[in-house]
Amino acid sequence: MTGQPDVRASLQAERQGAQARIAALQRDFADIVAATEAANGDDEHDPEGATIAFERQHVAALLSQAHEHLGQIDAALLRVDEGSYGRCVRCGTTIPADRLAARPTAITCVGCAAGRTLAR
Repeated sequence: MTGQPDVRASLQAERQGAQARIAALQRDFADIVAATEAANGDDEHDPEGATIAFERQHVAALLSQAHEHLGQIDAALLRVDEGSYGRCVRCGTTIPADRLAARPTAITCVGCAAGRTLAR
C-alpha cells in the first residue's frame, strides 16, 4: 500500500493518544478507589455509594475499551510491517482509503463489514 510512512506515523500518533488516555483513565480509577476507601464502608446506606460504584464501573469499562483500541492499533502497525495493511482479512480486497481514514484500524472492507460485526 502506498503511503506506508504516513500510515505508520498516523498510527503511532493514535497509539500515543491511546496510551495517554489509558494513563488518564488509570489515574481516574485510582482516584475513585481512593475515594471509596475514604468513604463510608456501608454502600447500602450511603447515598454516594451507588454513584461511586457506577463511576468506578464506568471508568473500568472505558479503560477496557482503551486497552482494546490500543491492541487494534498495535495489530494495524503489525499489518503495516507485514505489508498487509489496507487489505480485507475476509475477502482480500483493498480497503478503501476513506474507510481507513475514518477507521485506521479497520480489518475489513465496507462490504464485509456490512455483512459481519468483525470490523474494527
